Amino acid sequence: MHITTFIDTSLALGVGATLVMDGWTLLLKRLGVRTLDYALLGRWLGHLGRGRWRHAAIGKAPPIAWERALGWFAHYAIGIVFAAVFTLWAGAPWLAAPTLLPALGFALATVLLPLLVMQPAMGAGVFARRTPAPARGCLRSLATHGVFGLGLYGAGWARALMG
Repeated sequence: MHITTFIDTSLALGVGATLVMDGWTLLLKRLGVRTLDYALLGRWLGHLGRGRWRHAAIGKAPPIAWERALGWFAHYAIGIVFAAVFTLWAGAPWLAAPTLLPALGFALATVLLPLLVMQPAMGAGVFARRTPAPARGCLRSLATHGVFGLGLYGAGWARALMG
């Protein structure tokens, strides 16, 4: 695959899948379910840039300038990087005729990043064990990443149909 095709594909799949995930998150919010505030992701990244990796509770860490914008940018950048890795892994055959299982399986595997790296670094612990309802939080993360997989599949089909 040519590098520009790879970049275009990664952008299309990543942005598309992340938009689907954001639709899911918006639905959850409207149903009264608490979801991740991307400002906290931006705060964590801002402190990371200053040499602080781990926090007891990221919500209690001092805010940083533009944390919400940084968090949203990172959210989409992560989606694009996940899509790039998926594109390399799935290859041209999947891109020509997308199937659900590879996209869903890959996306479900990506839940390990927040559960094993980001949540512990933000103070929630491995598999959210320092939260009031760890199992519920893990299931919500798994569902959200599953929706990202549905988005990968849908964006893959849209890309394949457009040519």
